[in-house]
Amino acid sequence: MRICVLGSGSRGNAVYVGAGPCHLLIDAGFSPRQLQLRLAPLGVGLGDLTAVCLTHEHADHARSALALNRRFGVALYANAGTIDGLGPAAADAPWHVFSTGFPFRIGEVTVEPFSVSHDALDPVGFALAWEETRVGVALDLGMATQLTRERLRGAHALVVESNHDEGLLLQAPRPWTLKQRIRSHQGHLSNRETAALLEEVAGPQLRQVFLAHLSEECNSEGLALDSARQALTACGCGHTAVAATRADRPSDVWTAWALAAG
Repeated sequence: MRICVLGSGSRGNAVYVGAGPCHLLIDAGFSPRQLQLRLAPLGVGLGDLTAVCLTHEHADHARSALALNRRFGVALYANAGTIDGLGPAAADAPWHVFSTGFPFRIGEVTVEPFSVSHDALDPVGFALAWEETRVGVALDLGMATQLTRERLRGAHALVVESNHDEGLLLQAPRPWTLKQRIRSHQGHLSNRETAALLEEVAGPQLRQVFLAHLSEECNSEGLALDSARQALTACGCGHTAVAATRADRPSDVWTAWALAAG
């Protein structure tokens, strides 16, 4: 299995998951051209994609899903709430409609969508399993519920939101209503909240954490990385690699062979 965060932030989100002959995107929040450019170093073209699985309907996560289906025949997976949230243009697309909480398979990959807390119609995270490898993806969530912790626990790699530093958010020249939304249980996780989540779900098998959806105005890579690394060290997981992702370029690629390499 290969994992690459093609980009993550308010300008767009997409995560590539490659498992044998299966090439998945979790979200498609960039233009097809940008997705093509970011997939190219992986040796994957848009026509090679097996499916797009959407976490929710917001444009920074779903912008190109319909275009990928129309132009390249990429299969579309979402729950009914997300499809409704995309509006009339999505109604006639050939969706594979999943039910939140019920696993399904795409090729040899088992995909389990689980409910998360965010201001969308039926937002989800995903737990993916292929052979012996488990990956958890939780891109937008205002709070880490017990369900979220249970679904992320036991993963070998995690892609999890670490949106803002609480102090920087309060000082930012943003409307108070926006700050309240971000800080709410339907908003976005702070570095502190992400660190607490990692401390609860990390175990000896966890090899890689990608910190996603960092705010360009209300966070920094250094603050997010320090917070996550301190939490992982505190729970005995100092071996876990941590990387901050950005909206303007892909992350490094994590591969399952890293399990054997340590």
